[in-house]
Amino acid sequence: MDLDRLQRRLSQAAERFEFIEARMAAGPESAEFSRLAKEYAELKPVVEAVRALDAARKEVAGLETMLADPEMAPLAREEAPLAQARLAEAEARARDMLVPKDKDEDASAILEIRAGTGGDEAALFAGDLFRMYQRYASIRRWRLEIEDASETGLGGYKEIVASVTGAGAFGRLRFESGVHRVQRVPQTEAGGRIHTSAATVAVLPEPDDVDVVIDDKDIRIDTMRASGAGGQHVNKTDSAVRITHLPTGIAVVSQEKSQHQNRAQAMKILRAKLYDLERERLAAARAADRKGQVGSGDRSERIRTYNFPQGRVTDHRINLTVYNLPEVLNGTGLDPVIEALIAEDRAAKLVALAEETA
Repeated sequence: MDLDRLQRRLSQAAERFEFIEARMAAGPESAEFSRLAKEYAELKPVVEAVRALDAARKEVAGLETMLADPEMAPLAREEAPLAQARLAEAEARARDMLVPKDKDEDASAILEIRAGTGGDEAALFAGDLFRMYQRYASIRRWRLEIEDASETGLGGYKEIVASVTGAGAFGRLRFESGVHRVQRVPQTEAGGRIHTSAATVAVLPEPDDVDVVIDDKDIRIDTMRASGAGGQHVNKTDSAVRITHLPTGIAVVSQEKSQHQNRAQAMKILRAKLYDLERERLAAARAADRKGQVGSGDRSERIRTYNFPQGRVTDHRINLTVYNLPEVLNGTGLDPVIEALIAEDRAAKLVALAEETA
C-alpha cells in the first residue's frame, strides 16, 4: 500500500474516532453508548499509531531542515538514521493497525472435540486435546465449562462440548479448528506398534443474543434422562435437554446441569452454531477465488500432527515444527504455536489489503 493510500485510510479512522468521541460526550442512550464505546476502544490503537506516525514524520522533516544549517548539519546527519528507522517502524505499525479485525476476535467461544478415526485410541486422544485446552484456558484465566460429554472410559471422549468464557477466547482458539492427528503406541496396543489416530476440533464464536434471532416456531425442545458415568441426576430425572433447529436440522444436547440450566446452555450452543454457519457462508462467498489461506476454518483438512516417538508437534498450515510435545499438551507450550498462526494470518491479510488498494 502506498503512503497516500495509507494516509487516507488513517485519516478516515482518525475522523471516525473524533466523531465517536464527540457523540459519546453528548450522552447517547445506553445501547448506542455501548456500541460506540466498543468501536472507540477498537479505534484508539489506530489513532495512537496515527499520532506516532505524525510525530516521526515531523522529526524527519525537522532534521532535513537542520541539514541546511552548517552548524546543525553534523548533528542532523548523526540523528537522521535513527529518525528514519523510527519512521519506518511507525509506518509499519500504522499499516498493521489497518489489517481488518475479525469482529468476533474478542468473543467467548464454544469448543467441540470429537473422536475421529482410530477407535478407542481416537477417543483417548480427544480427551488429551480437551485437557490441553482446559489447561490453556486456566493459564489465560478464561472460564471453561463442560456443556455436554460422551465418555468412553480411561479418560476418553467420543465427543465433548465446552464453553470458554473470556475476552479473546475465540480470537486465540479459532485456528485450532480442524483435524488433529496423533502418532503413538496406544494404551490398548500390546505389541508396541505405533498407531495413527485423529480427532476433530471445532471452535465457534459465542455471539451476543442480538446477533442471532431464533423464532420459537423454528425449534423443537425435547427433555430426556441424562446419560453418563453416574451421580445423583443420571438416569433418574429428565434433566437433559435437546433442542433441534428445524430449518437447518442442527440439534444440540446439554445434560450437565439442571433442566432449566441445560435449556439455557443448549440455546447458547445453538446460537453459536447458527452464527458460525452464517460466518462460513459469508467467508466462502468472499473467498471463492482464494485458496489455502490460514484461518479459512476448513475442518476437512489435517492441520496438526502430535508425534510421540519424536516428541514433536507439527502444524502443517505454516510448516511449523516444535519439539516440546509434553509442554504443548499441558497447555504451557501452546502459545508459541498460536502466536505463529496469528502472525501468518495477519501477514496474509496485509498482503490482501495491499492488493486491494493497489
